[in-house]
Amino acid sequence: MSIEDRKSARPLTSFSDRHIGLTLHWSSDSTRILISRDKLGDENYHILSVPIDGSNPVALSPENGVKAFLQEPPTKHTDEVLIAHNQRTVKRFDLYSVSLTTGNSQLIEKNDQFAGFFTDGDFNVRLARRYTEDGEIEYLHRPDGKEWRRYTLIPFEDSLTTRPAEFSNDGQTLFWLDSRGRDKAAVIAEDVQTRTTTLLTQHPQADISNLLLHPRTNHPLAAAATYARKDWLPIDPALEPTLSHLHEAFSGDVDITSISNDTQKLILAHMQDKKPIEYFYFDRATQKATPLFSAQPKLSDIPLANMLPVDVKTRDGLNLVCYLSQPVKTEKPCPMVLVVHGGPYMRDFWGLNPTHQWLANRGYAVLSVNFRGSTGFGKRFVNASTKEWGGKMQTDLLDTVDWAIEKGITDPDHIAIMGGSYGGFAALTGLTQTPKKFACAVDLVGISNLVSFLNSIPHYWKTWKTVYKNRLGDYTTEEGRAFLKERSPLTHVNRIEKPLLIVQGGQDVRVKASESEQIVSAMQDHDIPVTYALFPDEGHGIQKMHNRRAYHAIVEQFLAQHLGGKAEPVGTDFEGSSLQFPAGRELIEGL
Repeated sequence: MSIEDRKSARPLTSFSDRHIGLTLHWSSDSTRILISRDKLGDENYHILSVPIDGSNPVALSPENGVKAFLQEPPTKHTDEVLIAHNQRTVKRFDLYSVSLTTGNSQLIEKNDQFAGFFTDGDFNVRLARRYTEDGEIEYLHRPDGKEWRRYTLIPFEDSLTTRPAEFSNDGQTLFWLDSRGRDKAAVIAEDVQTRTTTLLTQHPQADISNLLLHPRTNHPLAAAATYARKDWLPIDPALEPTLSHLHEAFSGDVDITSISNDTQKLILAHMQDKKPIEYFYFDRATQKATPLFSAQPKLSDIPLANMLPVDVKTRDGLNLVCYLSQPVKTEKPCPMVLVVHGGPYMRDFWGLNPTHQWLANRGYAVLSVNFRGSTGFGKRFVNASTKEWGGKMQTDLLDTVDWAIEKGITDPDHIAIMGGSYGGFAALTGLTQTPKKFACAVDLVGISNLVSFLNSIPHYWKTWKTVYKNRLGDYTTEEGRAFLKERSPLTHVNRIEKPLLIVQGGQDVRVKASESEQIVSAMQDHDIPVTYALFPDEGHGIQKMHNRRAYHAIVEQFLAQHLGGKAEPVGTDFEGSSLQFPAGRELIEGL
């Protein structure tokens, strides 16, 4: 698309089976875009080089049965990119230099012992990473070019909040997002020769989450941090007037998605809670923002629900950043859905949230909670979750429910708990630990048995399995396995009293279908009703359009039946989907 002629925009890809992956990067000469995609949700992502002239994409990594990711983008090397993939051995990722135009590759670094590598723009392997038995992260280097030696050791308490971000273009400075010696991750510049460090910037309430780098030097120009809303902090003083202007000119949160080589032109994403993301071209010299496009223009004039950031105190004094959406027209109290994010070492953000909008439209208040263990709030907050799956992480959720009841947002008899992955675990835990707290629960690809979950994780995760050992419980000892069993919803399945909907992707490699099958079987053994919806061609979540339509149809019928909200008739929503009901279809009215 030309900025002068926005109608010239045209699609570069037309995949209809699944979304493309998170990789999206320009080649250095702007003639190609790099993307990733997998098949059937197996997470074996391969990298494609897509020419913007409309010609055929070039595969940069094996397309079947191999997981690949972009190690180093093509900045200095016009026709080459550094790709990591596990074709040689499923547990480790080797590094390859690959031609963007032909797909021909050359092995750069064979990996037989590390979780991964850290490279620079010249495709040099500068650091290797591995995990210790105590959950620390050890970075190693080769000062003599031959033997690996320790470069630094990241303590366990800093392991989720400290990481190298980038090398400067001359290779002499390593920039870190670093919580060592402080609670919140700050931006640190380290001289690789003298090992001296300089603090560049920090945020008082939140970890620095990402950096805006100079396209030519790789030096940080600004840093972003998110407590309840996103803040940009200038590092280069010349950028401060621009950031101040953007803060004043845009009512929502602004993300800087791209910057020109001379740093004078920006591409901005304007994120709001009641409107779709809008993209702008911004000229720093004139301070003029030119609209480019809306991500979902059909939503622009629809009355959507707002998302209100709220702080909730836990019973032991932690502060939880939560997001509340309420129906546009409603009388309090109304039914509420507690939506629990996955990870759990992730977080919820403010903005246009599809789940919030969908449920608010159906008449529900919606509450998302950044419970302890959610990232972005400092190392003390994330480390407060250690060995607290099914413990204090769960009581955080209960405390927010009590807050919503106290504020008159909802009433205690009409609250559902719903989530995916870890959120699914929390939903199952909600019904087994506090069987009278929730009116019903929806579990999407959730974990029911922590022991079997740890024993079935993908091979390429096993290089950092000690992370789970130290954060969940020690699966290598009898005592640790007993602890994990006690914290598993499957162990307490006989306590379930309220309706449960379980949804699973048959190809899920993270939380395998056996996690859902175990608890469904156990409930049937105890004569406890359960509805189990299976999508055989999905992975860790529901992505395909027809499957998503079917998934949402099931969930809203289920919630309407047990909370009293609105639901559209199913009609043709199941057509084209792979949906199967191994158990309990008849339990949901309207299907």
